[in-house]
Amino acid sequence: MYEMKLIIELSGEHPDLPVAETGAIGTVLESCPQVAVVECERHEDTARLALSHTVMEYLGECDASGVEFSKLLERLAITTGLTFAGRAKKIAGAGIDMSQAELERAIGTFINGKISLGNPEEEYRVIVSGDRCFFGRVLIRIDRSSYELRKPGERPFFHPGVMMPRMARALVNISRIQPGEWLLDPFCGTGGIILESEMIGVNAVGNDVDRFMVAGTRKNVPGSNIIRADSTILPYRDDSFDAVVTDLPYGQSVIIKADTLEHLYTDALNEIRRVLKPGKRAVVVTHRDIRPVAGDIMNIEAFYSQRVHKSLTRRILVLIK
Repeated sequence: MYEMKLIIELSGEHPDLPVAETGAIGTVLESCPQVAVVECERHEDTARLALSHTVMEYLGECDASGVEFSKLLERLAITTGLTFAGRAKKIAGAGIDMSQAELERAIGTFINGKISLGNPEEEYRVIVSGDRCFFGRVLIRIDRSSYELRKPGERPFFHPGVMMPRMARALVNISRIQPGEWLLDPFCGTGGIILESEMIGVNAVGNDVDRFMVAGTRKNVPGSNIIRADSTILPYRDDSFDAVVTDLPYGQSVIIKADTLEHLYTDALNEIRRVLKPGKRAVVVTHRDIRPVAGDIMNIEAFYSQRVHKSLTRRILVLIK
């Protein structure tokens, strides 16, 4: 199948996670702050992304200067029979000698067609990030409003301290799981990761040792594959899952069967490795840095930190079996 080149405008919620998430839909060719250039088979697949805004057909890029951008537009010599508008965005720190309005006027000047600023049929967009200009035709604006409708407080079952839907979806995407494959969350809590997985066509399985949480997840995700099980003795065969995504428990309020959290983490990571297929990823969230332990069990592909509030910083590990 033909692969197309896309420019994806990323959110500024984290310096690294939005780029990592785009790996779920294709190959990341290059990236700058809030921009990624990705090669993929279907641009429609980008709708699953949680930390992105706009998806564009890649038309070209150049150094961040007015002269170079004008040369790029002249070389492209675009003619369109549809009404169009030119839009520009300058990421903080962009080094270009043109204002946003001047960039948009340049697009209107060099494209041969009828301009319609109010209701255009096409939009051509330039994003200036650092010392690069990325120019493309808008294909999709990712609708992120639905995540607000799925906030934990709006679900039938609520428990404090759970992950917000956008982050849960991003972690599922970072695992690179694909529709039709099987994902496990061995500490499923209130079911946020299960819900976000099922919404993109993934077969999700969740378990938790806490009966209360299992019952709550079944309310939040009716018809889902949820069981009560100890994550240090998982009831699944070796090499069963294409991805594992989970938020490991912490704090005084969680129910655990292990003697300590350290034993829980070590035993659970060994079980995660056992049930994960070779070459596949586990995305594990903790409140502390467990790389010394995790690195003895699986290969560490990436590590990210995300400050949630003063008393909580998430550590996100991407592990490969």
